[in-house]
Amino acid sequence: MRCISGRICAVAFAALAAGCATSERPPSVTVPSNTGVYRVGNPYQIGGTWYYPREQPDYDETGIASWYGPGFYGNTTADGEVFTAQDLTAAHRTLPMPVNVRVTNLDNGESLIVRVNDRGPFAKSRIIDVSERAAKLLGFYGQGTARVRVQYVARADLPTGQPQPFGAGTPVEVQNAVPAAPAAGTVETGALPPIPGTNQAPAKPVASLPKPAVSAPAASDAGALPTGQVSRVAVPVATRLYVQVGAFGNYANAARLAARLGPDVKISAIQRNGQTLYRVRSGPFETTDLADAALSRLMSLGANDAQIVVDQ
Repeated sequence: MRCISGRICAVAFAALAAGCATSERPPSVTVPSNTGVYRVGNPYQIGGTWYYPREQPDYDETGIASWYGPGFYGNTTADGEVFTAQDLTAAHRTLPMPVNVRVTNLDNGESLIVRVNDRGPFAKSRIIDVSERAAKLLGFYGQGTARVRVQYVARADLPTGQPQPFGAGTPVEVQNAVPAAPAAGTVETGALPPIPGTNQAPAKPVASLPKPAVSAPAASDAGALPTGQVSRVAVPVATRLYVQVGAFGNYANAARLAARLGPDVKISAIQRNGQTLYRVRSGPFETTDLADAALSRLMSLGANDAQIVVDQ
């Protein structure tokens, strides 16, 4: 695991890079130079929030992505690989490593498969850190962040091209780890609704965008190293940011939390799989800066499970 403060500095550096953005799309792919191992990892705590790495084959989430790189090149990633600027890799807080995920930029429709082989981001308002190369391919290198959707694809082959057996090098109790019961002061969370006007399978927890027409991996090579091929997929014309604190099946629980957090937090009801969920959230926000400020305020009130989500 890398230095937390350094990872946050990388995000700041990305924002500063906006003045020298480039549309360059390098033609070749470089993979990490050593073998690494497949691992899930142990629970850990950052900034008062516990994270529980686990197998998540149905992972599908929207939020804010950033990129990292300067200061980390040549270092070892959390699964034992060597990180370089040209790797099509990413850091995630709870997914096993390595796994392939599809990252779709909801601002421009660019979609790319990357390998998760590191831990982060440790800026609470981000859901994934991608490599410099991946940020360029997805079109947000210059501005530093983007509204994205992240979808699990498959367990990834190691750089040697060899797939790893389930749980290799990982204790059974860690492979099957699930979040512990909420501690005092935390809230119950629930699945998020689909973006209106997009296709959504009933069991999916967040908005479902149309599957890319090209470059979706076949079953035989779903875990292969990313090729760098970018797909353009349909995305909503406009999206907004919300800070969601929790979703409850019981309205009284949602009302108690909303009352504690103040008038900026609202309750909205949605139907999911025949059940009414009451979301407690703040927004909408037009910009990432405004959503970041709202997240910081809610966390200062004890809402450590709050997260930024993308919706319409």
